[in-house]
Amino acid sequence: MNDAPAPACTICGNHLYTDELQHQACRPCTNRVDHNLAALAGRRGLYARLTHHLRPGSSNNGPAVSGSRTAPLPVRLEPLSLAARGGVVTILQTWLVDWHDLLGYRYPRWEGDLQQQCDQAVHRLRTLLPWAAEQHGAFAEFAHEIAQLRRQCEAATGGEKPPRRVPVQCGCGQILRVTLDTAGIRCPACETQYGHSEALQLPLAERRAA
Repeated sequence: MNDAPAPACTICGNHLYTDELQHQACRPCTNRVDHNLAALAGRRGLYARLTHHLRPGSSNNGPAVSGSRTAPLPVRLEPLSLAARGGVVTILQTWLVDWHDLLGYRYPRWEGDLQQQCDQAVHRLRTLLPWAAEQHGAFAEFAHEIAQLRRQCEAATGGEKPPRRVPVQCGCGQILRVTLDTAGIRCPACETQYGHSEALQLPLAERRAA
C-alpha cells in the first residue's frame, strides 16, 4: 500500500494532473507567472510606467502633502527604487543568470538601456518558463517574487488597488483571509493546506461582536 502523498503544486498546493506530475507548479500557476512577467515588459508595461511617476504628486494614490519645512524630494522614491539598477531589472537578470547557469548556457548579455534590458530578460524568462516550472527547485520562490514585483509596480504607478481580503473559516475554526486571486493558503492552526478553489469555497467567517 502506497501512503506517499500525491504530488502537489509548490505554489498553490493543489494536486497535479497526470501530465504535470514531474512539474514544480500546476498549469494555472505557471500561466499566472507568465502573465505577471508579461505585465512588466513593453513600452506600455508596468516598468515603463515607473518613469512617468517619478515626480512627486504624479501618482493618483492621493495628493502630495508636506508638513515639513524642508523641501520635498524631487522624485518619488518608490518608483525610483524599482526603476533603477537593483530594482526590477536587476531582479529579473539575477533569476535569468541562475537559470542559464543551471542549464549550462552562456552568461546572458545585457544590451541597450534599462527598458530594453527589462524586455530582453522578460522575453528570455518567458521562453524558459516551461523548463523552470518543471525542473527548477525554487520555482515557487520565483513565482512569488515576480508577483510581488508586479504588485509593487502597480502600487508605485497608482495602478490597481490591493485586492480586498475576505475572512473565511478553516474547518478547525481558525480565521483565514483570502483574496480572489489567492493561489493557496495554509492554516497556521491545523496546518491544512488549501488550494485556490478550495480556499474560495471556505465558509465566510462570522463577524464577532465588538
